[in-house]
Amino acid sequence: MKLGFVGGVLLVLLLLAGAVAYSALFTVNQTHQALVLRFGNPVRVIPEPGLNFKTPFIDNVVYVDKRILDLENPAQEVIASDQKRLVVDAFARYKITDPLKYYQVLGSVAAANSQLGTLLNAGLRRVLGEATFSHVVRDERSVLMGRIREALDRDAQTYGIAVVDVRIRRADLPEQNSQAVYQRMQTERQREAAEFRALGAQRAQEIRSRADRDVTVLVADATSRAEQIRGEGDGERNRIFADAFNRDADFFAFYRSMQAYETGLRHNDTRMLLKPDSEFFRFFVDPSGKPREAAPAR
Repeated sequence: MKLGFVGGVLLVLLLLAGAVAYSALFTVNQTHQALVLRFGNPVRVIPEPGLNFKTPFIDNVVYVDKRILDLENPAQEVIASDQKRLVVDAFARYKITDPLKYYQVLGSVAAANSQLGTLLNAGLRRVLGEATFSHVVRDERSVLMGRIREALDRDAQTYGIAVVDVRIRRADLPEQNSQAVYQRMQTERQREAAEFRALGAQRAQEIRSRADRDVTVLVADATSRAEQIRGEGDGERNRIFADAFNRDADFFAFYRSMQAYETGLRHNDTRMLLKPDSEFFRFFVDPSGKPREAAPAR
């Protein structure tokens, strides 16, 4: 009976010792750093991972993330130095370097995001307000992002935070201004297209007029050359005819009569009322073509 009572007491003591040991031990992961609080006041910072000890039932442990955290900032409207309004969508990356200062000033990631968002908006307005629209959109965007990161990092040191990077995801005109710019660009492109079409039509008319003129000149030259060749051919033909006539007048007369018969007496296309003894049919009467002598009168 006495041994059973002692065993129960030992078991209770063992359980109490286990509970005390469990409450005195805690583990810090590689992605976190720990802050030991005693009655709400920080007493120790543990930056390295591993197994650690605390005063049981008195100390409390707060874990602080030491990875790079995201800060998504809503789009803000900024006025550039050339008085153009811009809608800027930016984000930042930061990490907690001093967990004690971070816990004392902010206390949570939500509070850190809120405070850093305010500082980021102020930095955007301050830095981008000194730049022109073209510098923000195209020319000096990376330089401006570096200046914003430096300013935000300098302000965030107060909270035990180091800003790793700041990026401008989008910087554009407001919707109404964008529509006006697009409309102006469209009008400009339509004007340029009309100018190109008018220039093309003028060029086409010039080419067409030049081609018509060249055609007229070529046709005139060809006609002149044809008439010249035709005249030369007619002259050569007349010369040949004259030479043939001078050589044999009777044969030439016979040849010309045969041509006349071929031309005048076509099949199914001839109507003539001539005397058989007419001059046209003299070769039908006499193969030599000589006219028949008149019969002596009675």
